[in-house]
Amino acid sequence: MNTSETNVTDFTKMDNLKSKIHSLSRDKSKIQNPKSKILMSYFRPSVDAMVGYVPGEQPLPGTNIIKLNTNENPYPPSPKAMEVLRNLDGEFLRRYPDPYANEFRRAISEALGVSFDWIIVGNGSDEILNVLIRACADLDRKVVYPSPTYVLYRTLSQIQPAQFIEIPYDEDFCLPIKNLVTANGAVTLIASPNSPSGHVVPIDDLRKLASSLSGVIAIDEAYVDFAEQSALTLVSEFENVIVLRTLSKGYSLAGLRLGFGIANPKLLKGLFKVKDSYNIDAIACAVGAAAMRDQVYKNECAQKVKASRTRLALKLKQLDFKVWNSQANFILVQSLQQTAEKLYLELKQKGILVRYFNQPGLDDKLRITVGTDNQNQILTDVLTKLNQA
Repeated sequence: MNTSETNVTDFTKMDNLKSKIHSLSRDKSKIQNPKSKILMSYFRPSVDAMVGYVPGEQPLPGTNIIKLNTNENPYPPSPKAMEVLRNLDGEFLRRYPDPYANEFRRAISEALGVSFDWIIVGNGSDEILNVLIRACADLDRKVVYPSPTYVLYRTLSQIQPAQFIEIPYDEDFCLPIKNLVTANGAVTLIASPNSPSGHVVPIDDLRKLASSLSGVIAIDEAYVDFAEQSALTLVSEFENVIVLRTLSKGYSLAGLRLGFGIANPKLLKGLFKVKDSYNIDAIACAVGAAAMRDQVYKNECAQKVKASRTRLALKLKQLDFKVWNSQANFILVQSLQQTAEKLYLELKQKGILVRYFNQPGLDDKLRITVGTDNQNQILTDVLTKLNQA
């Protein structure tokens, strides 16, 4: 991993970007216009130039696979949420949904103790990231974030297109505050807990960063339900801070696609202008509200995941893995016996999916989702046998 905080990578310096875009637009996705006979691309140059986001593998339903690669919660959704789903009236489907998902916003307000008008709802927190970049960034207004982190940040910036700067974490994943401030982004994105490392950024570091930036700072708390701290209090301290949450992880609703952001209404005002008119379907709103109101069940599941995480990390260390401390529902590990890619493929052959990242700084590591204790035991049994082979 690159340990130099000063090694700031600006992927969209205008001269290089234009040269790359123009080259690719000449060579890719071309068609012959029957009238003009001029070669042209179907797509904008920025789309031709980018590489799309590649999600983790999704086996077909019913496949006999232990799926530890995309950080889903191993436990089912709230029984109260499932009851709402079973009893939904068809009228919910006939009519357009509430454009602001107000029932869900009320449930968030009750559960987290934040004002109703400080909440925006998205089709997953990914949509709010998209809205934020669309509203605030372009080729003259940078998106900045430490790396390695959630790869979608890069993808959304390229789609816009927006200038983006990736600032390397050091080996200990300390937040490079000085370089982030120097980069002066219109949007600065910080995942805490971060993926794939699992580390949490200290609140004092986030506070220092927020106080030093004039642009928006988005704190992506997708995995916060498995962590020991949250940065939610910062939204009341700083007008430029938005905290993002999702129901995909802690609430076991990854298939529902529902997330939200919390920020000062002055900041949300611009985001509401950009979001889709009916971005949250009625089913997601009703089921999500029920799940949000069942904090007891969510917390019980999170505690089980955290306990399993501790046991799994200990066992992996005994199996000669380097294990990074995690406050998420996954663990970043490095085998001291064989390459990460080889181990990923061997596990896949055994019916176990984990996440391998073929990119510098991560290609010697694996990210393993914390499963049930039974799933984790099967994983470690297979790893034991592979070590002995």
